[in-house]
Amino acid sequence: MSDWRNIRTWTRAQMMKRVARFKKLKGSDGGLPDSPLPECRRKLYAVIGFQPPMSDNAATTSPVGANASEMPAISISEGFNLGYCKARPGKGPLMHHHDTNETFIAMTGKWRCEWNEGKEMEYVDLNPYDVISFPVGVARRFMNVTYDEPGKEHLLMFIIGGNQPQAEFTPTAMQRCEAYSRKAARKKK
Repeated sequence: MSDWRNIRTWTRAQMMKRVARFKKLKGSDGGLPDSPLPECRRKLYAVIGFQPPMSDNAATTSPVGANASEMPAISISEGFNLGYCKARPGKGPLMHHHDTNETFIAMTGKWRCEWNEGKEMEYVDLNPYDVISFPVGVARRFMNVTYDEPGKEHLLMFIIGGNQPQAEFTPTAMQRCEAYSRKAARKKK
């Protein structure tokens, strides 16, 4: 890219390719190892970025999953990614970590952000516009805890660094996914 100090002029048409209207976003509720689990049901919206990462490991995926990472509203690679999660109370992903920073901003409702696993687990609850920023490699999860509004979906924004960020579910999370998959397969028989 040329020197950033050289001011560029853009047409309205060029800039409109970088506008995402919330009501027109296409979300996905699949494409992640924990997507089928009842406690993990959520819809993820890839707004900016999210190029699919390159990995053969089943536990490694795009932070928004394969489905949503293929349809960002603004498909750019400029060092960060932005998306939303919409979920009902009690719902959120299993424990995972990223190869880059991840920042959460509660937009509506109350969201619990947990980190570490087992007896080391900690958490903080976020109200609208509160922010938490997780460093690289720290296992984390989030969940809508707006229990006084049962059945109502709430919105959490996430910003993830990098051009092709990777998420990896923890071994405990993958064991939960595999156990659920085996149980579902037995029910089909």
